[in-house]
Amino acid sequence: MILAVDIGNTNIVLGCLDGNTVCGTARLATAPRRTEHEYAAFIRQVFDFSDQFYTDFDGAIVSSVVPPLTYVLCEAIRMLTGHTPLVVGAGVKTGLNIRIDNPAQLGSDLVATAVAAAADYPTPAVIIDMGTATTITVLDGAGDFLGGAIIPGLSVSLTALASNTSQLPRIPIEAPKHVIGTNTIACMQSGAVFGAASMLDGMIDRIEDELGRPASIIATGGLSGSVIPYCRHEIKLDDTLLLRGLGKIYEKNRRDAAHRRSR
Repeated sequence: MILAVDIGNTNIVLGCLDGNTVCGTARLATAPRRTEHEYAAFIRQVFDFSDQFYTDFDGAIVSSVVPPLTYVLCEAIRMLTGHTPLVVGAGVKTGLNIRIDNPAQLGSDLVATAVAAAADYPTPAVIIDMGTATTITVLDGAGDFLGGAIIPGLSVSLTALASNTSQLPRIPIEAPKHVIGTNTIACMQSGAVFGAASMLDGMIDRIEDELGRPASIIATGGLSGSVIPYCRHEIKLDDTLLLRGLGKIYEKNRRDAAHRRSR
């Protein structure tokens, strides 16, 4: 059993993995000012609160897009589990052939989702991750990482809209009954949800045109469930894709380390 942790800009996701199975998940708010002891206390509370989580881990792995928090969370995890986590980054083997201009710029979260998608779905594949930002990742037929697109996240866009206008309120992200809204909130919800769904459909069309063939379309991230049902393409919702990718990366590096020791 390993502990997989994804440090995002808005949330920190914890996952308890047994092989390719995610046995339990939990979310903490990303708070850069918290110390390692505070995070250790919060994570311990999660362990105590949920009977899906185990306290006896064989190892841990971390992906992070918030560099100032990486060391803090790693220390908190070491305190709790006794294991120093593997951090996805330079020098970590992923088995992924990355064909972008500067692989060092690639976020570890995108690496993890790509690793899981290449292993668990037919390729080519398009991975949509709807979090603070909406990212689109494209794998070719061989499972190579070609690149993708980065789009302002749905919550970020709505916050900017409400913050920069005098009469538009903050609204919940949910689909209205009709595309043609008849009041301010319905109009904003239509633009947010149906607009995002239409954008994703259009991007998928253009990506498949460039690939020259249909692709597996997978969506993950906290906001995917609010938008993907309204897309016209067939899109598989996979909430544990990133965590499973971290598990695969951990196992690959563990096997490689064991092989080196046995030589």
